[in-house]
Amino acid sequence: MTLQFSLATAAPETIDTACVVVGIYEGGVFSSAAARVDSAADGAIKRQVESGDISGKAGSSTVLFAPHGVKARRVLVVGLGTQKSFDAARYQKVNIEAVRALGRLPIDSAVSYLSEIDVPGRDAAWRVRTAVLAADHASYRYTATFKPREKSAQPELATLAFAGDSNSQARLDQAIAIAEGVRFARELANLPPNICNPAYIADQAKAFADGQDDKVSCNVLDHVEMEKLGFGSLLAVARGSVNKPKLVVLEYKGGNDGDKPYAFVGKGVTFDSGGISLKPGAGMEEMKFDMGGAAGVIGGFIAAVKMKLKLNLVCVVPTVENMPDGDSYRPSDVVTSLSGLTIEVLNTDAEGRLILCDALTYTAQTFQPHTIIDAATLTGACVIALGKHATGLMSKHDDLAAELLAAGDETLDRAWRLPLWDDYQAQLDSGFADIANIGGKSAGAITAACFLSRFTEGQRWAHLDIAGTAWDEGRKGLATGRPVSLLAQWLIDRCA
Repeated sequence: MTLQFSLATAAPETIDTACVVVGIYEGGVFSSAAARVDSAADGAIKRQVESGDISGKAGSSTVLFAPHGVKARRVLVVGLGTQKSFDAARYQKVNIEAVRALGRLPIDSAVSYLSEIDVPGRDAAWRVRTAVLAADHASYRYTATFKPREKSAQPELATLAFAGDSNSQARLDQAIAIAEGVRFARELANLPPNICNPAYIADQAKAFADGQDDKVSCNVLDHVEMEKLGFGSLLAVARGSVNKPKLVVLEYKGGNDGDKPYAFVGKGVTFDSGGISLKPGAGMEEMKFDMGGAAGVIGGFIAAVKMKLKLNLVCVVPTVENMPDGDSYRPSDVVTSLSGLTIEVLNTDAEGRLILCDALTYTAQTFQPHTIIDAATLTGACVIALGKHATGLMSKHDDLAAELLAAGDETLDRAWRLPLWDDYQAQLDSGFADIANIGGKSAGAITAACFLSRFTEGQRWAHLDIAGTAWDEGRKGLATGRPVSLLAQWLIDRCA
């Protein structure tokens, strides 16, 4: 069930709902809404603070049932942590924890007043949008491959309102659109590779386009068409799998005729065994997430369409499966890319850049875009460098890098810029081709981007390495939906 969102304007002590949500800082410092509820309830919250039952610790929660003087049937008191350290990241966290707590209650609706809490440097509209996106993220449940469960007799949270005024409506609408893109990306990436193969991604993209107006279209190139065009690098990667590759091309014409489109390109390796350079068995099941870039850019595309942004946008997704087979490409093979550059394959597990380079060339040649941004779960080296918190950002265009970093800060879908200096290019030298597909042990995330830069000459281009941010670690880790929010905000800023 998808959570539905709205705005509420009534005072917290007077609103008729199953539950109101208010916040309290450590040390017994009340938020405005908590103070009003406490006053109406004759000090019910204060007494629990004094008894130690409510600590105010960040993310903690306590439920007051049917407090006298308050119209709501329950009051959920959420801890905000210390007031002096309360910031944007803490605000996002407490909203996530609030929705998790609401999900444990037998209620179908609630109204949250956490959106009234002051966040340094952020306005009311930002608070509403961030709260909605946090709530949607927390309420997501993956159920696609579980046995259908019997419908619970208990009500489940279905609607959530946030305190806000009419000035917040536009941001609420934005959040709902972005949340749809994030959910799409998460669901696609969470699916197992025996379901989510290249044909499935193509079908899902086409189904979305078919459900929109004539501003949105989808074209899919199969392996025969790509072979005619010269996608030698992409097709080499796909040779080992019975699941044939696809090139998915989504177009949104929301801007003026003749305006150059913005372009997203996303790595769509639906399962990466490593090919002949086989990966270790431990953790290989996580390689279903190697199409996180594809999921992310399609999610960003969906968000743009749903927001009805006044711009033109293309989304190109090369999607393959990388498997070992008698017909697989090998280390030491030399393949010819769509650009004409030849590539010496030193490692078949460096396959993402081999499909992206042809997709980047195709995007530049076909659409002459204003800007290209690619997103890819490209390198383990990026995870080593930045961990699971920041997306790696690489670009030779300082202005574009600054735009993307700002979009990440605005949405808390943050990136960190790594250098893309020419000094690193020599690591890709080959004695047998124009370029090698790996650059050695050092600076692996950077040399991967250097490889892609060879195929974006003359383009305004940036690369997002989401290997650390596209999914949570562990056997039960889910896709995060990143970098949908970052990409959506970057597009919003282009329309400002």
